[in-house]
Amino acid sequence: MTDSPSSHTGPTGSDVSVPDVTLDDVRDAARRLSGVAHRTPVLRSRTLDALVGAEVFLKCENFQRMGAFKFRGAYNALSRLSPEQLARGVVAYSSGNHAQGVALAARELGSHAVIVMPEDSPQSKIDATAGYGAEIVTYDRYTGDRTAISRRLAEERGLALIPPYDHPHIIAGQGTATLELIEETGPLDALLVPVGGGGLMAGAAIAATALVPGIRMIGVEPEAGDDTRRSLAAGHRVTIPVPRTIADGQAVETPGELPFAINQKLVDSVVLVSDAEICAAMKLAFERLKIVTEPSGASALAALLAGRIDPLPAAIGVIISGGNIGLDRFLELLG
Repeated sequence: MTDSPSSHTGPTGSDVSVPDVTLDDVRDAARRLSGVAHRTPVLRSRTLDALVGAEVFLKCENFQRMGAFKFRGAYNALSRLSPEQLARGVVAYSSGNHAQGVALAARELGSHAVIVMPEDSPQSKIDATAGYGAEIVTYDRYTGDRTAISRRLAEERGLALIPPYDHPHIIAGQGTATLELIEETGPLDALLVPVGGGGLMAGAAIAATALVPGIRMIGVEPEAGDDTRRSLAAGHRVTIPVPRTIADGQAVETPGELPFAINQKLVDSVVLVSDAEICAAMKLAFERLKIVTEPSGASALAALLAGRIDPLPAAIGVIISGGNIGLDRFLELLG
């Protein structure tokens, strides 16, 4: 990666430098993704603006290939592997969206993916991952160690391990969503981003703070999965019990090491939303905005609707991170 850092006056009030991933890396990822990933729409709604009391710009990654932002980072990472590595194949671990992103990227690049998934992953995500041609290995998320399983498979089969967020190429790829957003909207006062392992937040923060100095970077986590908020408060990564939340894409025990190092410097705050608030956001998105979101994908919108952002900025971007949810589950949550 390039070595010119991004700067931002973070919560500490001092200028800080972020190594390893820069705006140049995000722009390089955007070039690799050009013509491969979708440039997803930015939606506006007068109804939403009136409800919130601000101008809201929704970056709709639910319209990305495979239904979520994860394709961006996965393709950026896989496209940099050597022909020999691609021929041997890749392995990844994921509750669903990174799984689909890696599976689709591997198919696009003529490789093969082995995906380690929790056995209780949404069936729609398991089916979609298999549909992209991946081999699926399941485990119990409450007793198994997905990283250890994946590392063992990588060693035994000679596979390249593609982690879901703790990798500079993954982070740079995820940052392209925010790059596109700001190219379209111009400067924003704040950006709301769902936080799971932290890769999307880190990529967004690198792009946004470099393009719009002074922008407020606000992460959003489910109440049951507040590992990043706790870690930022503690000043180091902490581990929580496996979260039990409808936001399966944010059910993370501890932030990724590299994403946390970036987010610790560039993120201003992290707010929490309840499962009920996420469902309310999903319902509004469906009924008034005519878009389908999965729970994790709607968490940033939920924070805005629930009044978690104080003070409220005049112009705010919101990343809708994904829409991968089956009809039965959607009806179960909103019925």
